[in-house]
Amino acid sequence: MAKANTVLVVDDDPEIQTMLSARLTSRGYNVITASDGKEALTEAKRRRPALILLDVMMPGKNGWEVARALKQDPVTEGIKIVMLTAIGENVNELTSPLYGADAHFDKPFDFVKLEAKIAELLA
Repeated sequence: MAKANTVLVVDDDPEIQTMLSARLTSRGYNVITASDGKEALTEAKRRRPALILLDVMMPGKNGWEVARALKQDPVTEGIKIVMLTAIGENVNELTSPLYGADAHFDKPFDFVKLEAKIAELLA
């Protein structure tokens, strides 16, 4: 069962990971982090977060591969996924839904809008 207040932050950029973790922790979320796709899949199955903030461009498995794997696994299929990427607005908008993402934001993102989307998805 997913933990309602737990968010998994997956990004290979330690600065973005730290920034998101600090901001979400200050808002009362329990934050877990992962630095690549393989670690993200392991943590998602082990910790069962309610939501994953998932970078697209990472070494090894990219975010789209991770999202697809999560949505195809009965253990993790209910986890909400928000894709975060600097790949380009149109690409993210067209591609993220194909892989099962519940929402997407382009980097740099607006924290207020991201937090509102997280709250909406977890409501």
